[in-house]
Amino acid sequence: MTKTDVLIIGGSAAGFVTAMTARSNYPDKSVMVIRKEKKTVVPCGIPYIFGSLESSEKNLMPDGKLQEMGVNVLVDVVTSVELDTKVCHTKGGDDISFEKIVFATGSIPKIPNWLEGKDLDNVFVIPKDKEYLDSISEQLNDKQNIVVVGGGFIGVEVSDELNKVGKNVTLVEVLPHILGMVFDEKMGERAQNILQARGVTVKTGHGIKAITGQGKVSGILLDNGDAIEADAVILSMGYEPNTQLAKSAGLATNRFGQIDVDEYMRTDNYNVFAVGDCAQKRDFFTRRVTPTMLASTACAEARIVGMNLFSLYTTKNFKGTLSIFFTALGDDGFGAAGLTVAEAQKQQLPAFGSIFEGVDKHPGTLPNTHKQIVELVVAKGSGLILGGSVAGGPSTGELVNIISLAIQNNMTVYDLITTQIGTHPLLTAPPTAYPIIKAAEMAMKQLHK
Repeated sequence: MTKTDVLIIGGSAAGFVTAMTARSNYPDKSVMVIRKEKKTVVPCGIPYIFGSLESSEKNLMPDGKLQEMGVNVLVDVVTSVELDTKVCHTKGGDDISFEKIVFATGSIPKIPNWLEGKDLDNVFVIPKDKEYLDSISEQLNDKQNIVVVGGGFIGVEVSDELNKVGKNVTLVEVLPHILGMVFDEKMGERAQNILQARGVTVKTGHGIKAITGQGKVSGILLDNGDAIEADAVILSMGYEPNTQLAKSAGLATNRFGQIDVDEYMRTDNYNVFAVGDCAQKRDFFTRRVTPTMLASTACAEARIVGMNLFSLYTTKNFKGTLSIFFTALGDDGFGAAGLTVAEAQKQQLPAFGSIFEGVDKHPGTLPNTHKQIVELVVAKGSGLILGGSVAGGPSTGELVNIISLAIQNNMTVYDLITTQIGTHPLLTAPPTAYPIIKAAEMAMKQLHK
């Protein structure tokens, strides 16, 4: 029987970071990762293997880092876990005893049971599985008309990448505009207009009713009766926690299927942890359970586990899951953090949006200058920052991260207005019109009306 102090099931972002953090904080403890894939893809880079990267081989997580830190990696499939005896069994016949175990089993694509035609040939999903993704890429080579169902980030990015390599792509989204779960109307429509201008056909406001064809795909039928011809259909209709192994081991799950955990990502059994898409999340604002699944969140949770495996730190500053999203369509970046106005109002948090449009360099006549649009979502009365979104150029990501820091530190528009910043003509917006500060100024005026 093989023995290890820490056993981690799953080798994607959550498992990877848990292993490295555990070795850093407990160098005297042995750490083993079991994963079913020989090579692990970078989750956020998956859409780009269909275009920009050309191959999944250019989108791999670096195993060398784990080896350098002394992490043992076993490629196998876990068949069962006995929590009372602390033994894990694998398909390959290995029995592994452990002191601490971490479930980092991730998520799997969601395919609605009601969807007629889902089992036809040339119907695909987007999992974190290199062999399956390689198979999709090969099968799409001779397919020209492709329908992508689901206008979230993965659906949008896959559509854009397939369009880049000359495919005729139609993106179908049931909401009024793409990225509708993350952006308010103006930002969502801006992203949609850019995607359409790049060559993707976008159909919103109606969802898929059925996939049609005899043996293989010939098209799809929308719920309004419209038919769209297709050689292949890619379903990007969300993901669900991969928790069957945890359930079989006796762990409790919540209504979203996530493994129940406390503030330190521990289950009821303090020797058992869960991180990433398979683990429970609590909303930053309301503390309600939320189905958010993000690699960035998974990595934050993994660091918490890696630090607290054998003894709890005296303080814990992870206040809850704050959703932070990014995407890029060519040179145009889009990002959001926290709540939209619509989501704030849904949660009965009185809020309004404050928008400022500027540029990301100064003067704006410099080459490659982008328009930069910043919207802050502000609580009425207190001026607390609840969320924000940005449309702009390459600096979009870091600007949204500033907004996320403001949210996590309970900053108000008054705090933002007096924030000290550095600027440079080639790197930032002008100090006279820094978009986040100007949006805060405009919000302050609305608060004072």
